[in-house]
Order: sequence, then C-alpha cells, then structure tokens
Amino acid sequence: MLGSCRPKTNRVPHPESTGEIAGAGGASIMSAVADRAIVKKERLCDVVGRDPYRVNNKHDDKYNPFPPSKIVQWAEELVGQEFCYSLTSNNCEHFVNKLRYGVSRSDQVRDALTAATISGVGLIALSAGVMFSRNKKQHQ
Repeated sequence: MLGSCRPKTNRVPHPESTGEIAGAGGASIMSAVADRAIVKKERLCDVVGRDPYRVNNKHDDKYNPFPPSKIVQWAEELVGQEFCYSLTSNNCEHFVNKLRYGVSRSDQVRDALTAATISGVGLIALSAGVMFSRNKKQHQ
C-alpha cells in the first residue's frame, strides 16, 4: 500500500515541529520537545521516509467520519498555519483525528499513560513488598 514518490502527487498536509531542532518532524522523537508546529504539505514519501505506513481509520466504528472532501478542504486550509504542539495533548495523532472525526484524541498518549500508571503501581507494590519483607526479618 506504499505510494510512489511522484513530484506533484501524493502530497499530504501534516504538522511539523518549528523548534530549533533541525529535522524534528512530526514523526521524530525530537518533536517531543517542540512546543510549536506548522502545517506543511509535502510528498508522503518525504514525510514517512522508509517507515511503513497504512491508512488507519480505526475510530470509524465509534465516530462518524467527515466526508473525505471536507477533510481534504480543512487540511488544505490549515497549510501554513502554526499552532501549539504538545506531545500529550496536541500532537500529530490529535491533528488527524480532529480532521477526520472532529474529536481530538491520541491513543498513543492514552496507551503510554496507561502503561506508566501500571508500571507505577507495580513499583509501589514491589517497594511495599520489599519493605514488608525487611520489616518481617527485623522482627524475627
């Protein structure tokens, strides 16, 4: 499903960091430290590089998607605009979900927060177990 890189086709609007970190595009880990982004329109292959990509309309069963013509129109209107970027509340996934469904959400952020919470609870339980074990040994 990979698109070809023809000069005038397969161009997609996408947010990209405007931070001072050269090459910190929306897909870059360095974009995590950026606080501003600008919507650019570039060839899909230039945006994704060698990374695999696919169409992911995973929330179509939960939300009614806007018609493709409207999504494209709104995306085109955003090209050149700068906005606040936040890895946790206004990232690339929020951007595309807002365009498609009118709902700003990021499952990546939700999943990361869930994993962090589970890890934190696990560490607390482990610490409590170690402390209980030490306490028990001291009383023997």
